[in-house]
Amino acid sequence: MRAVVCSTVGVLPRVTEMPDPSCPSDGVLVQVAATGVCRSDWHAWRGHDPVQLPIIPGHEFAGVIAAVGADVSGWQVGDRVTTPFVLGCGRCEFCRAGDAQVCPNQEQPGFTLPGSFAQLVAVPRAAANLVRLPDDVSFVAAASLGCRFATAFRALVNHGAVKAGQWVAVHGCGGVGLSAVMIAKAFGAKVVAVDVTADALAAAQRLGADEIVNSTEIDDVATEIVQRTGGGAHIGVDAVGNPVSAAASVASLRRRGRHVQVGLLLGADAHTAFPMDRVIAQELAIFGSHGMPAVDYPAMLDLLASGALQPERLVTRRISLDDAPDALAGMDSFAGSGMTIIEP
Repeated sequence: MRAVVCSTVGVLPRVTEMPDPSCPSDGVLVQVAATGVCRSDWHAWRGHDPVQLPIIPGHEFAGVIAAVGADVSGWQVGDRVTTPFVLGCGRCEFCRAGDAQVCPNQEQPGFTLPGSFAQLVAVPRAAANLVRLPDDVSFVAAASLGCRFATAFRALVNHGAVKAGQWVAVHGCGGVGLSAVMIAKAFGAKVVAVDVTADALAAAQRLGADEIVNSTEIDDVATEIVQRTGGGAHIGVDAVGNPVSAAASVASLRRRGRHVQVGLLLGADAHTAFPMDRVIAQELAIFGSHGMPAVDYPAMLDLLASGALQPERLVTRRISLDDAPDALAGMDSFAGSGMTIIEP
């Protein structure tokens, strides 16, 4: 098969011929039809999130089963599938409780396992992690769900408990931020979108954002959000992974508001400080959000099938496998908006 391989931190990955992966006895091989280029892939390539190199990146994918392991039942060659980016073990207390996204024995394509920037990807633990795709959900739409959209969905629905009429402040309008905008609007919420670029804010506005804030033009983003929302956001989402945006999200909440940290805070940023005096006095809640387990996918897929959510609208570029290395390197800047999808 052809695959993208990262061999050295910060050195441009290369496309190469590799042996086809073996099919796990408890899993399947998936012929990749579409896979997303995510900032988490970029963090790993840049060494912010250390992984064992060399590795094939990619963790947001959808495709068709090409082979089925000997111990797998209920799945067959030709089935249309996707998976979460966290593959739970299916046996621990967290998996049994429906929280595979925090499984202590988790595997992750592109980080602990060879990923989906390839024509084939091996998926172990099929019984716990495979998600069947409805015929009316495209591979591109499904690939866009894998990390950013699913993470935003769980952040707002499970952690944020979003409701119609509430204000949601989305800090950063890349793939996960625009996903949050779309999801919040689908649930009837009002959205303040914050970013540093006009293109990203325009994309958020096209998706229904009620207010847009260019943080390069505002001295105090939190105060601006409080004023525009008449007292602060009910839910704040840091979709960037930046100490400034994370603190601004917490500071812009109304009393008893919920902050959800979606963007990765790595290295020195892992010890980001929040205004804890405000957190205590106003009974604010701070959540981390790390993907979504397979058992929660059906509710999200039902909304896709109904047309209430249209993740394809977030896809701004479709590229070939040969273009993937440059697309990954292009994330060195925060230019552009939306999602890039590789079609191997």
